[in-house]
Amino acid sequence: MAADGSVVGLSGLSPGTLVHVGEKRVDKVKITVIDYDADNFYEKEVGSVEECFRFRETSTVTWINIDGIHDASVIEALGSNFGLHPLILEDIMNTSQRPKLEDLGESIYIVLKMIEFAPDCADVSIEQMSVVFGKNFVLSFQERPGDTFDPVRERIRKGKGRIRKMGPDYLAYALLDSVVDDYFVVLEKLGEQVENLEDELVSNPKKETLNTIHRLKREMIYLRKSVWPLREVVSRMERAESPLIKKTTGIFLRDVYDHTIQVIDNIETFRDMLSGMLDMYLSSLSNRMNEVMKFLTIIGTIFIPLTFLAGVYGMNFKFMPELEWRHGYFVVWGVMIAVGVSLIIYFRKKKWL
Repeated sequence: MAADGSVVGLSGLSPGTLVHVGEKRVDKVKITVIDYDADNFYEKEVGSVEECFRFRETSTVTWINIDGIHDASVIEALGSNFGLHPLILEDIMNTSQRPKLEDLGESIYIVLKMIEFAPDCADVSIEQMSVVFGKNFVLSFQERPGDTFDPVRERIRKGKGRIRKMGPDYLAYALLDSVVDDYFVVLEKLGEQVENLEDELVSNPKKETLNTIHRLKREMIYLRKSVWPLREVVSRMERAESPLIKKTTGIFLRDVYDHTIQVIDNIETFRDMLSGMLDMYLSSLSNRMNEVMKFLTIIGTIFIPLTFLAGVYGMNFKFMPELEWRHGYFVVWGVMIAVGVSLIIYFRKKKWL
């Protein structure tokens, strides 16, 4: 991928060619397997993808999570064993996908974006995640370790809630719901930044304030591009007539849809606020400049008549009666002071000062 985000080096390749597009975020692929039903639970980090093959045909629900999607051999082997189409595998390795859903008959493929704050800065980090689920399995593909699924794993381990009693469609819903819920955490932190920025804008706007406004506006654009298509994904999943999605799961998907709409509304609200802040910043600079110009104009207005008097009596004509006055110097000073004070009183009366 080029520096501007465009894909290079893929022209001419046949459809379904597995090439990783994006940043390589891990050196080694990590594969974890969770297999469960209402009474049994099994969890293990496997050393090779071949260890996952025995879970293809089981009566239990198997969740296989892949951290690291740069190794084409792992993705191809896992996809072949679970009957995934080569084009789906190609999309999994291409991190520039927008959120979408594809019903493949025997499985359903979902792309979404995981959003969190980068640990070393205040910027938002966006990671692509792919989920494929079938009649007895869920495959999740992430760019790197670390996600928002620990509460889901904990519910599976301890058998809390209904997740151990439900099928893979409910597990896919739980993963989707966990990602959407984490959006609220990110938006809460962004909301705090927006509020602090608003206070700074009112009290003491600086050049750094403008940079922060532009940074937040750019992040809101990224968030909108990542979240907006997810609304259609959840809606299609809720209305899907696939036998892989039970009607009981559709009720929970409707709740995720409502949360997605709420996230989109919050993003749009923050975008509007930041646009208003940019106008406020420009207005603040304009007002400050107007105050400076007003002060300089008043000073110039006061000194114009004084400059005129100084210019008149600075002429070197021989026959100027005032030059021979004994008290002429003091009279001129008195006139100049009186003119200056009169102008200041007039400006204060007009509330220009």
